[in-house]
Amino acid sequence: MRDIVFTRSSGWLPDVISEDGRLKLMLGAGADANHEPRTFTFPIEEAHLAVIREDLSRHLLLWSAVLPLCDAAGTAGRLDESAAVALLDPVLLSSPADVDALFRRIRWDRSRLVAHGADIDALERGQVCAAMRSATVTSNEERAQEHLADRRRAERGAVHGPLDAAILRYTGQYAHGATVPRRMPGAVDTALLQEVMRVIATAERACAGMRIGMDPRRGQRATDKRDWDRVATTVGSAVRRAYPGLGDDAVRTVSFLMCSETADRSRNTAEEDDTEAADDRAGLGGSARKTALSFTDDKGAEKKWLEGGPRSASAEFWQFVGDRSAADNEVFTIEDEEMGEGIQLHFYADSIARITTLRAGKDGSDPEYRVEYSLVEGLGAYRNLVNAFVGGGCAALEPHGPWISDVAAFERARRERRERR
Repeated sequence: MRDIVFTRSSGWLPDVISEDGRLKLMLGAGADANHEPRTFTFPIEEAHLAVIREDLSRHLLLWSAVLPLCDAAGTAGRLDESAAVALLDPVLLSSPADVDALFRRIRWDRSRLVAHGADIDALERGQVCAAMRSATVTSNEERAQEHLADRRRAERGAVHGPLDAAILRYTGQYAHGATVPRRMPGAVDTALLQEVMRVIATAERACAGMRIGMDPRRGQRATDKRDWDRVATTVGSAVRRAYPGLGDDAVRTVSFLMCSETADRSRNTAEEDDTEAADDRAGLGGSARKTALSFTDDKGAEKKWLEGGPRSASAEFWQFVGDRSAADNEVFTIEDEEMGEGIQLHFYADSIARITTLRAGKDGSDPEYRVEYSLVEGLGAYRNLVNAFVGGGCAALEPHGPWISDVAAFERARRERRERR
C-alpha cells in the first residue's frame, strides 16, 4: 500500500510516501527503453521528512544530489539505494558549510537548482546553501536551459555582449542553437530591440534578390548547399563589416535566419518557373525541344513525360529525382527513344554522360552508341544540362563540355578534380 505523506505538488519535485509502513522518497527521473518516465524510491527517516517539509532549499539540494544516481541507473538498472541513503544526513541535517563541502565532492544536477531560482553567481562560487536562499517552488526551465547554454559557450571561449545576446534571443537561438531561427522581437529588451533590427536590416539588404534552390538529389525538402553557403557567406561578411564587435554566434544566427527565410521564399516559387526561365535564358525551344521523354533510375523505376502536360519535362524530371533519390540510388537517365539519345546523371560522381545511338540494332546485332562524359560542378550545372538536353538534345550540350569519350582519360580528370578539392 502506497500513500503520499508529503508533496509540494510542483513539477517533478520528489514526494515523500509511506509504503508498507516505511517512509520513502519517491522521484521520477530518466526514462525506460520505451521512453516512459522511470520512478525511483529509497527509504528515509522522520528527521529527514521534517527537514524536507520545512525547508524547500534542502529539499531541492537533496533532489539535485540524487538525480545523478538515477541517471546512472539508465533505462533498466536499479538505483544505488545505499548511495542515495548515504546522502540524506549530509544534505538534510548538516551545517551549510558541510553541505557546501559535500557538493564540491559529489556529482549534482546544477540545472534543477537553476530552474528553481538558485543564485547562479553563488553556485559558481560553490556556495550552494547561500544560492538556495532565492529558491522557488515553481521552476523556470528556460532559465536552466539558458544557463546551460552560457556554460557551454564559456567552455569554448565564446564571450557575448548585450547585443550578441539580444540577437540570439531575437532568433530564438539563445538556449537552443540547433533550432530553426525565427523572429521573436518580444524576447528582446526594448532598449536593445532597435539596434537588433538595424543588424537584421543590414543582413536583409545583403541577401536581397538571392535565392536558395531545392536539391532533389537529397529529397523534396532539401536545399542546395552551394546556394545556402553563398547566402550565409554574403550575409556574414556584410554583418561583420557593419558590426565588427559582434561575436561569431550572433553573426551565425543572423546568417542562419536569412538562409532559412530565403529558402522558404524560394521553395514557394514553382519549379516550373525555374525551368521555363532557364530555357528562356539559354535560348532553347523551337523544333529541337523534346516532345516525349523517359526518366529512369538505378533501381528500374520509370516515368514517361509527354509534351502538353501541366509541367515541363525538367520540372517532371526533378520531381522524379526528389521522389526516388537515395544513398543507393544516385544514377538517373533521361532518354528520347525516338531520337536515340539521352543523358545519364551520376550524382555520386558529380558527372554526366551523353549517349547517342550511332546505329540501331538490326537482325540480332547490338546497337552502337557513342558515350561521352563530362564533369559537373554542383546542382546548378546539373539543372543547366538537363534544361539544355530537354530544349535541344545532345547537340545542345556541346557548349557545356568538354566531353571526353575515353573512359580512362575521364577517370584521370575525375581523380585530378578530387585531388584539387
